[in-house]
Amino acid sequence: MSRQFIAGVPWRSDRDLKTLVENRTTYTLDNCELNIFETHQEARDVNLVFGDLVLTTMLKGKKVMHLFDKAGFDYLPGESVIVPPNELMKIDFPEAKFDNPTQCIALSISQEMIENTFNLLNERFPDKMLSEDWGLDLSNFHLINTQDLSEIINRFIRIGVKERSKEKDVIATLALKELLIRLTQTQAREMLEKTYKQLASNNRLAHVVDYMKKNIRENLTLETLSAKACMSKAHFSRSFKNELGISPMEYILKERLNLAKNYLRMANYQIQEVCFMAGFNNITYFIRAFKAEFGTTPKVFQNSIQIQ
Repeated sequence: MSRQFIAGVPWRSDRDLKTLVENRTTYTLDNCELNIFETHQEARDVNLVFGDLVLTTMLKGKKVMHLFDKAGFDYLPGESVIVPPNELMKIDFPEAKFDNPTQCIALSISQEMIENTFNLLNERFPDKMLSEDWGLDLSNFHLINTQDLSEIINRFIRIGVKERSKEKDVIATLALKELLIRLTQTQAREMLEKTYKQLASNNRLAHVVDYMKKNIRENLTLETLSAKACMSKAHFSRSFKNELGISPMEYILKERLNLAKNYLRMANYQIQEVCFMAGFNNITYFIRAFKAEFGTTPKVFQNSIQIQ
C-alpha cells in the first residue's frame, strides 16, 4: 500500500510559541476538537491524554509513540494512529530541533458522533462481508494513510483552520462523518491484507481477494469476481466498495501497480517486461497509471533505486 501524505499547516511564528515541546493550537467545532501540535526541540516521555477518541496524524518529523504499556514504535508522516478515550500517550521526539520541528494533528471526536455515524451505516448497509457491524477496530490502531483517508484529513484541516462561514460546523460535521467511514475502510483493507489467506475458505470477500492476488496477471472481469463471491455484479461491486473504499477494478489496478513497483526494485527489467509481468497489456496506460499512483514514471523510479 502506497503511503499518502498530508499537506502541512502553517507553522506558528516564533513569538506565538508558548512552549517548544508540543506547542498546541486548538480549533473547537461541533462534535470534535482539532489540535495542531508542534515540537521544536528534542524531548522524551511527554504525556498526552484526551477524554474522547482521538485520530492523530503525523504531518512532519518523527515521533516515537508508546501506547497500551507496549514498546514504542516510530511514528512518521503518511501514518495515523487511533487512540481510545483516556488512553495515555507517552511520546518521544528524538530528532526534533528548532530548524527541524515535528508537526502533528490530534482530532478528538465525541462518542455521540461516532455512535450516530456507525448506527446510520449499520441501518443503511447491514450486509457486511468482512465483519458483523460498522465501527472502528481499536486493536488495529496504527494505520498507513490511504489516498481517500489523506484527502478527507486534508479537507478537515482546511475546514478547521481556514473556513470562516457561518455554516462551518455543519460542513465540519459532514466531513467528520466521511472521515469516520474512510477510517473503517482503511482498517478493513489493512486487516484484509494481513488475513485474507486464513479467511479465504469461509469469507466471501477474502476468497475473492485471494483469487485476485493469485490471478493478478490474468484478465480479471467483474463477472468472474462476482461469481466467485456468489453475488450479482451490482451487489458485489457495491459491497466491495462500501467495505474497502475502492471498487474491485481499482483494487486490481493498485495490486498490479504495487507488483510492478516490486519488480522494478528487484532487478533491471525493461519497462515493457515489467508492464506485462504485472498484468498490464498496454505500456502507455501502465506508465500513466504508475505516475498517477506514485508520482513518478516507472523508468525514473527504477533509476532512483539503482542510484541508491
